[in-house]
Amino acid sequence: MRALPPIRDVALPATSKYQAAMSRKKTAAAEDLADLAALIARVRAGERRAVSRVVTELERLSPGAPRLLEALQPYLGHALVVGFTGPPGAGKSTLVNAYTRHVRSLGQTVGIIAVDPSSPISGGAILGDRIRMTATLDDDGVFMRSLASRGHLGGLCPAAVRVIDALDAAGKDIVLLETVGTGQSEIDVAEVADVRVVISAPGLGDDIQAMKSGLLEIADILVVNKADREGAERTVQQLLGALSIRPSERAKVPVLKTTATTGEGIAALADAIAEIGHHAAGDAQERRRRRARYLIARAAADRVAHRIKHGSAHGLDALADGVLSGTLTPDEAAHRLLKG
Repeated sequence: MRALPPIRDVALPATSKYQAAMSRKKTAAAEDLADLAALIARVRAGERRAVSRVVTELERLSPGAPRLLEALQPYLGHALVVGFTGPPGAGKSTLVNAYTRHVRSLGQTVGIIAVDPSSPISGGAILGDRIRMTATLDDDGVFMRSLASRGHLGGLCPAAVRVIDALDAAGKDIVLLETVGTGQSEIDVAEVADVRVVISAPGLGDDIQAMKSGLLEIADILVVNKADREGAERTVQQLLGALSIRPSERAKVPVLKTTATTGEGIAALADAIAEIGHHAAGDAQERRRRRARYLIARAAADRVAHRIKHGSAHGLDALADGVLSGTLTPDEAAHRLLKG
């Protein structure tokens, strides 16, 4: 019987092809970043391939990302950032799609950042809802990117803020953020978006009760989507009732009804977003400073989490024993942990 060739002889050609392909890919990426001026000019011209390249670099926070961010700075502050958030089942993706179609009909360009739950295996985004966003197909005036939440509990992730800069520099008039959709903890969007749209739907009464102490506090506009369903008017009244017990400025938040699948109410929503956005657009520097503060806070929290997760188990146990014995307060133990 003829002996089989060694495994290494079989594997080498495929490996070599893979390595060559990866080498070519890295070379192409390096060439893209080698001449930043040319790359930024292509982004400014709205060239989809260049925008996609920059978005990917910023999303991954590659070694070239800091240079990219610095090069984008002179071109930032134009886009209106609108956040769409709310509980699961409210129809956020369908509403974002309908709103995008409407503003495109008015000649405005749109960037969409859809933050999805992370895969527990690969860490990547689960893209189930993207099939609802048909407005992004075959339209050069719309650019969409799905991002993984990477376990962040506020509905967003730091990568989303970096991608906002890429889409802003690319000349998008409006950048839409769609959060994960996990409930009242999704308040990071308040720090990032210029206009915050909180979406509910009939039949989510329990969620509205929970929203009172969370999402309702950050809403600039409240939307009852799926308004063609029974109970829509009751949901509107529940939201108005919840607003009435809030400070006076919260009571002025508009509550709108939409049916995203038919387009009903979308024009009124677009008008409300434009009006609030007009008032929010006054100080572009302050809007960007607010997003920078969010990034700093997230980076600090990540460093703390990393130190707790990867620090000395013995040292952490010693601090825990000190708290249990009463010789340390939790605040003192945390201070010692952070000091290292």
